[in-house]
Amino acid sequence: MDGFTGFNGLFGTDRASDQACMVHVRRKFVDIYESEGSAIAKEAIKRIATLYAVEKEARYKPAEERMALRQTMAKPVFDDLEKWLSLQLRKISGKSNVAAAIRYALGRIPKARAYLDDGKLELDNNICERSIRPVTLGRKNYLFMGSKGGGDAAAIAYTLIETCRMNKVDPEAWLRWVLARIADHKMNRLDDLMPWNWPAQ
Repeated sequence: MDGFTGFNGLFGTDRASDQACMVHVRRKFVDIYESEGSAIAKEAIKRIATLYAVEKEARYKPAEERMALRQTMAKPVFDDLEKWLSLQLRKISGKSNVAAAIRYALGRIPKARAYLDDGKLELDNNICERSIRPVTLGRKNYLFMGSKGGGDAAAIAYTLIETCRMNKVDPEAWLRWVLARIADHKMNRLDDLMPWNWPAQ
């Protein structure tokens, strides 16, 4: 994720784990390099690119192979990036834009580290961001849902549709199946109707 404080309540003991996104870290350095030509920003971009080169090689491999590849090839680069950024921060003005980008990076890097030990995790959240792009592009329209209830209903619908897609289930077919059964279904067994339990998948 990108560090949005609105997500903070989701994480903690017995809750979700926070997986930071390196694209957001990289983007800050790209913006600074494009506007200021900072040598530090350029070097940070180069080091992050090395991590993505490893990911390109790891793509489509089983989770165990991805983890092994990351441990061998990405972890030394990742560790060195964190140390290098800390060193650069001590050399520059704390009020500079690049210092702000480094502080952001150093705050996110410990939360991005989990991908090194888990082949099912990604270095960034691009997959998630692509899946919500239609919602993002239409957000101005969603100001006119009619009511908070309408907005809540739309959010639930989008969540269910994306859950179907993530489980390789046709959302329309699944919804027809659920609607045919839900009236007589026991409230304490709603999980039986979730997309991953759909018998036709």
